[in-house]
Amino acid sequence: MLQGSEHYRGKLFVVEGIDGSGKSTQISLLYKWLLSQGYSSFFSEWNSSPLVKRTTRRGKDRHLLTPLTFSLIHATDFADRTERNIIPPLRAGAAVLADRYVYTAFARDVARGCDMEWVRQMYSFSVRPTIALYFHVPLQVALDRILSGRPEIKWYESGMDLGLADEPYESFKIFQARILEQYDLMTQKDGLTVIDGTLPIAVQQQRVRDLVKPHLEGLLRRPEDAWATAPPEVSEE
Repeated sequence: MLQGSEHYRGKLFVVEGIDGSGKSTQISLLYKWLLSQGYSSFFSEWNSSPLVKRTTRRGKDRHLLTPLTFSLIHATDFADRTERNIIPPLRAGAAVLADRYVYTAFARDVARGCDMEWVRQMYSFSVRPTIALYFHVPLQVALDRILSGRPEIKWYESGMDLGLADEPYESFKIFQARILEQYDLMTQKDGLTVIDGTLPIAVQQQRVRDLVKPHLEGLLRRPEDAWATAPPEVSEE
């Protein structure tokens, strides 16, 4: 069970979805819009903690990560970012935007064969989001977006470590279908707000802003961009 967010002055807005869902584009647009409205905003991205980044890269490059170690490394990354990058701005009253949150672990780790209750217990220290937006797209739409212009699919991204198929594309398709199934289950269990990821980008963004606006009253304003950090280049990996 996630920790209540009512203890913090700030608000936590997160986006979720399978690769190619368009979630990164939407949260990047939301971040820029919040800054333009004068709100102090902070951006956090999945798997970006410098604490474990080198270890994660080495394990991926050498194909050393098992589903268990993969899960533990991402949990360590998340714990570090929560302590350093999420809770401090929430305490200060800022808006915190997260491109992927605990639901990514719930979906991917279970798709890799980890026990759901074990994974959830491991992330039980997490702050419950103010809003968790799930960008739903049909599997084939997501696949077409990801694979267009891609020279190749990465080993772990495609789920090749699981032995699902001999060919990366087919493995990627099976793995993403497993993740999509977990996300669909979470829409009811975890109260994710579903947004149709096939709608025009502008239409989706208006829907996102309409959902966020009621939670902006009283948030910290940014006299000198004290908490603002620019989001990375939009990526659906």
